[in-house]
Amino acid sequence: MCWAGRMMLGTFSILLGLVHAAAVCEFGPFPYRGTGIVCRMTKPAALLLNRETAQVIQAAFRNAKFPNITGERSMRLLGRVAYGLSDIQVNDLSIERSEVELKEDSAIHISIRNVTALFRGTLTYGYAGAWFLQLFHSVDFEIESSIDLQLNINLMCQKDQVAPDASDCYLTFHKLTLHLQGDKQPGWLKQLFTDFISFTLKLVLKREVCKEINTVAQTLTNFIIDLAADFVRDKDIAVDISLASDPVIKATYIESHHRGVVLYKNNSSTLSDSVFSPSLLTESRMLYFWLSEHSLSSLAAAAFLDGQLVLNLRGEKLQELFEMEDTEVQRKVVQRIFQGTPYNDSVAKVWSLTQPQISFQPEGTVVRSSVAVEVSILLAGEEPLVALYMEKEITATIQATYAEKKLILQPVDSSVVIKVFKCTADPSGEDPSIQSFLQNMILVAGIPEVTSSIGSALTSLMNSKRLDLFDIINPEIITRKGYVIVQLDFGFPSHLLLNFLEKSL
Repeated sequence: MCWAGRMMLGTFSILLGLVHAAAVCEFGPFPYRGTGIVCRMTKPAALLLNRETAQVIQAAFRNAKFPNITGERSMRLLGRVAYGLSDIQVNDLSIERSEVELKEDSAIHISIRNVTALFRGTLTYGYAGAWFLQLFHSVDFEIESSIDLQLNINLMCQKDQVAPDASDCYLTFHKLTLHLQGDKQPGWLKQLFTDFISFTLKLVLKREVCKEINTVAQTLTNFIIDLAADFVRDKDIAVDISLASDPVIKATYIESHHRGVVLYKNNSSTLSDSVFSPSLLTESRMLYFWLSEHSLSSLAAAAFLDGQLVLNLRGEKLQELFEMEDTEVQRKVVQRIFQGTPYNDSVAKVWSLTQPQISFQPEGTVVRSSVAVEVSILLAGEEPLVALYMEKEITATIQATYAEKKLILQPVDSSVVIKVFKCTADPSGEDPSIQSFLQNMILVAGIPEVTSSIGSALTSLMNSKRLDLFDIINPEIITRKGYVIVQLDFGFPSHLLLNFLEKSL
């Protein structure tokens, strides 16, 4: 699936991570043909994530480095008046509300209403009177402010990755009031410095806050790209999530297209006949992931080449496999195969002889593979005794669901053809009781056990990438001919964004 579903870190991170403008990227006349993974986030998801915007804006204000502000002015009778504001810090920041709008084929517009902040620092001033009288003073100051913030986030593509530009940033000041220490200074002095510095202060605040917002946006974007790349990487296997085509920004959704080709060591797959079309996705859920048959089949091939498609069963698992029915016939067959050896002293190994062939159909994911099964009896101080060895061609249709933070793979139809059979209990391979038992065991218990183990392994892998930290609501995995769609709603784990901002800024 499009593992970008893990990278939901606030309005900036998701919106910037899923959308990539093609200002400097060339994709050719038929970019969809090379699309292996598609992500679509609809307006409800953007509205939900916009609740986290306040944290991003607060981080931008908090981390902005405000320079010292200096100026001077000639006044009648007073002579030349000079001032300087230093050690400017932000306190008591609050945001009334935030709104997000997706502008058709344009940009992401974020409107932050009524940002109230208290700026504190030191005001130093001096003036030379007409009679050469010089006075210099330093007082603490507070500046009460009420600001509206408008952001138009433009997105550029550099090296097939996102490069956000949040420099289209506007601050509107509804209030900017200077208070000198304790309001003890004469009213004319307060009014004098308010008039002097208010315009300059507005320029400085706009420049530094907008610069910091741009920095935070870029930091979050780089983080989400790195997080996505790590999510689709396991040792020597990785998925190329660079852009395959221009993004789509509509009033109701954002959509990005990725290559989705599998990289294994020095080899990579190719995709030039993708069946993706925007009409395949709807807008009723928050998040959609579209995956090509080629991408998943290539992942299975890489896992096979990496030696990961191997399963060892011992003890209780082995007992469950061979004691699916409690009948006299079964007990006799098991006794003959294991020669009376306890399950704890035996092991069953299951592995793929050839890379699995995977295809998506409306009924589910169809997997075809040549599989070997070997049951060995472990003898103390001796070489293991192979009691059973089989090679078989398996075709299974599997339906996938995700519930309670677990990936569940359920076979709904399967067939087995045994190609090679060796058994110490049936050297001729013609004992009907053993043949019938093994055939039934493979279909009823063997294939479900293997698919369950694969589902558990994939769940552990995804959770190691922190997918379990997200609240995934009513996910649906829908297979069609040549592709699969994962659609879901989600809840956002706010602590992830807070932790990231605290560590990175």
